Amino acid sequence: MTDLLVDRQSGVTRLTLNRPNQYNALSSDLLLGLSSALDEISEDDATRAVVLAASGKAFCAGHDLKQMRALETRDNQHELFTLCSSVMQKINDLPQPVVASVQGMATAAGCQLVATCDLAVAANTAQFAVSGVRVGLFCSTPAVALSRNISRKRAMEMLLTGDFIDAPTALEYGLVNRICEPSELDSCVDQLVQRIIDKPKRVIMLGKNLFYRQLNQPLDSAYRAATDVISDNMMMPETLEGIDAFLQKRKPDWEKF
Repeated sequence: MTDLLVDRQSGVTRLTLNRPNQYNALSSDLLLGLSSALDEISEDDATRAVVLAASGKAFCAGHDLKQMRALETRDNQHELFTLCSSVMQKINDLPQPVVASVQGMATAAGCQLVATCDLAVAANTAQFAVSGVRVGLFCSTPAVALSRNISRKRAMEMLLTGDFIDAPTALEYGLVNRICEPSELDSCVDQLVQRIIDKPKRVIMLGKNLFYRQLNQPLDSAYRAATDVISDNMMMPETLEGIDAFLQKRKPDWEKF
């Protein structure tokens, strides 16, 4: 059985974690598969957006603890966590927006995956935790993504207790964008993705890149970067078409761009 399923349709690439019997734990093989798939997608002009989903009852239970326990040296552990961190960064660096489709439990590095994706939609039965502390392992790498998505005190409470939060709480915290009935998850994700890919491709990619670049810059540097980007954006032909269409009270014709 393939650990990662890849499906490309109508401008959307769907990546499905496919280790259901292991609650889609992130083995080194699965992480390598994700890394390779993200590299391919970054060069794929046909892909406008990415959906990250999972098979089975759980979205992702984090790292594969059996594999981690079998690694005998610090160097081996460091190599595994470096690979995982690289995958997370590739999601942020990917030109296309990535939407997590969370049908079940997301814990530790699985919760990190949700926090790392640009957007997230969850079934209202899903649960989230950074629960490593329960086995004596503070979720240090998941903390990076989590603390950049929700408030510090909420992140610290999750990290220090390892407690689960339910989907409505994840929505309140800002960890996910919206929640829905489990039976409606796919359609809810599809509707959100369609609203993104209806917009000009280059503008979406430009905006995602700027969003993450400016986040950790001082205010003046962030505004300089944003000013450069929006000035370039304003000169793009699809932008001129969009503004003309608005002024002329018609729909923009972005199919030609």
